[in-house]
Amino acid sequence: HGAVSLRDGDTVVYSFASAAEEPGADVDFMPLRVDYFEKFSAVGRTSGNYMRREGRPSDREVLVSRLIDRPIRPMFAKGYYNEVQLLSYVFSYDGVHPSDWMGICASAASLHISHIPLAKAVAGVRVTQDPESGKFIVNPSTAQLENSKTDMIVAGTADAVLMIEGACDNLTEDQVIEAVAQAQTAIRQLCEAMDDLKQKVGKEKRLPELRLVPEKLLKDVQEAADGLDEAVRVLSKKDREQAVDEVKDRVFEKLGPTLEERSTHPAQAEERILYLRMAWKQVVSSCMRRIITDLDLRPDGRSSTTVRPISVEPSILPTAHGSVLFTRGETQTLSIATLGGNENAQRVESLDEANGSKRFFLQYSFPPFSVGEVGRVGPPGRREIGHGFLAERALEAVIPESDQFSYVIRVESNILESNGSSSMASVCGGCLAMLNAGVPLKDVVAGIAMGLILDKESGKYSILTDLMGMEDALGDMDFKVAGSSTGITALQMDIKVEGITKEIMSDALEQARVGRLHVLKEMQVGVPQGNVDLPANVPKVEAFEVPLSSVGEIIGRGGESIKAIIEECGGDKHITINVGTEGLVSVSSKDTERIERARNMILSKAARPEVGTRYPGMVKKILPFGAYIEILPGKEGWLHISEAELTRTEKMEDAITEGEQVEVEVTELAKNGDVKLSRKNILMGELGLEVGKRFTADVTKVLPFGANLQLTDGVEGWLHCSEADVDRIANMHSFCKEGEKLDVEIIEMGKKIRVSRKPILEEKTAAAQ
Repeated sequence: HGAVSLRDGDTVVYSFASAAEEPGADVDFMPLRVDYFEKFSAVGRTSGNYMRREGRPSDREVLVSRLIDRPIRPMFAKGYYNEVQLLSYVFSYDGVHPSDWMGICASAASLHISHIPLAKAVAGVRVTQDPESGKFIVNPSTAQLENSKTDMIVAGTADAVLMIEGACDNLTEDQVIEAVAQAQTAIRQLCEAMDDLKQKVGKEKRLPELRLVPEKLLKDVQEAADGLDEAVRVLSKKDREQAVDEVKDRVFEKLGPTLEERSTHPAQAEERILYLRMAWKQVVSSCMRRIITDLDLRPDGRSSTTVRPISVEPSILPTAHGSVLFTRGETQTLSIATLGGNENAQRVESLDEANGSKRFFLQYSFPPFSVGEVGRVGPPGRREIGHGFLAERALEAVIPESDQFSYVIRVESNILESNGSSSMASVCGGCLAMLNAGVPLKDVVAGIAMGLILDKESGKYSILTDLMGMEDALGDMDFKVAGSSTGITALQMDIKVEGITKEIMSDALEQARVGRLHVLKEMQVGVPQGNVDLPANVPKVEAFEVPLSSVGEIIGRGGESIKAIIEECGGDKHITINVGTEGLVSVSSKDTERIERARNMILSKAARPEVGTRYPGMVKKILPFGAYIEILPGKEGWLHISEAELTRTEKMEDAITEGEQVEVEVTELAKNGDVKLSRKNILMGELGLEVGKRFTADVTKVLPFGANLQLTDGVEGWLHCSEADVDRIANMHSFCKEGEKLDVEIIEMGKKIRVSRKPILEEKTAAAQ
């Protein structure tokens, strides 16, 4: 019914909107389904799984689907309950222009030009902060994102913000307002462009008969709901739900269809029950909102600014690396931190990374018993993935750098009880669990959820600190803010109505700051004082880098080399070694000696011979014209017979024997990988031969262009004719004879020892003058 292609650079997103012709018979909500897919063909790659095709949506695809859903859902006409599906596909990705904000715009545009009744154009943008200038950048490139720790997605209409989600680098409340205002300007421009597109190609909107509660039924329910005010104000969640249900049962018994009507006119009876449910929800919502705005009294008895009681129980699990039971009111999480080496990192496959990994990740679990229900237990749902990612981003800002703390950190948030704001409880519990495990966090982080009750007609509003479940379901805003005492590290805002002004947002952020500081103070019970050692059951981890070219040799064919190192260090029960494709090696064990041994073995394998470097080698094999010497583990070099001794050697066995330890020097690295060795320089050093040393040497042989001179027993040097005198010598035979003695100085040590008379003659000339 609507299709749009959106392109930014060479990133291309296709979005499609479809809607059912009629609403479901028993539907009293907006059934919107959003799916976002990233095709690996967009970057010229196939999926890394066995089937070589995209499977279940990745966490990132789920998160972007939620980003698309949340700002669009509130903009459908009230009472429009036809099922709507939005599908977005990334078909081309250039690695420069991110596709997630494009998914919001393309999906909204496909709805805007279709016949589906979307009230207004909706658009989304990304905002980051330049770390040098401090200025905010709208829709930055991936390179700009990598250089900044602030990454926010803002979505809304031309007139109002509907959604914010992102991570911040300890931004102040004023900076967040500035970033959102800048984003709103860009959103307005995008919405205007969508309106222009609608004028050109848009279809006429079909507004079917909306499913709205009749005014008479609404009035009847209000009159029949005697005792609802008192029921809504019962303090305990379960008792409140029971009290409200008792009132509901009386209302439904009085206004619902009779048994005879159910049997004679079942369709009409089901329709009446449907409208009765809808009316009941509106009446309960109106009741709660009236009590809050008129009396500043919330369902659990708190004022609008009161935070529920907080308790912290650290080290609650004896064998976990770090654990804490964090309770706030009727919301409770058992948070657990687990530390490990790089082999425990979370693997990620995305358009940007074929084999990516995360060294810190938080996983959130929301079992049905936490709200007293029976339900499916299995892989995490969209809500669990979204809540976990928000808490992860809030804590990521305080995770120590890998060169300061080389462990991989996994945090679990197990929700045991929930009455609102469990994601922010996960932030608090996750932070305390890591501190309990000895992780040297940069700061302590807490989170708090804010709510809003807004009367659009009067403009009167109440901001609620520490949102609970009923207020979330029936209120107008869910605004989660996490951060330290100095600034905001993550936030998420969802608005159900238009009309949130800058003043309201500013008030909400300030009230959230005060609430966050209160939570941080209460958390101090679980914050260790001073430096904390890692628990005894945490394996020691050492991470180091090796040359990328040596990774293959360290691992070996079929992993035989790395397996041999593991076995030599005690086996995989005692030590774990992970070698990354980028050359980062992680070794973990409870025994530091095993770690050091493995480290030395790996570094030895990674070492590369260098010309001029000397090595203590082992004679592996002797041949008639030389010998193979092992200079590094698994690396041998060739020592020719002419390089084994200073004097001529007839047999290699006269110089060295197999199994003997000898010191050798690398003289040449061939292109084919062969290493050539020599012992001459080492032997000459033992005799005191070095550059600058002078000798009175005997001429042993004269050639036209130079002469051989015996410097000491068995050691000769070469005197070239250019070095024999300060004046030019045409033929060496006219200068010296065999047996004559000459004063010379060593000027070069190499395969040949080169000597010269010039330094000596120049000194004599200078002395005479």
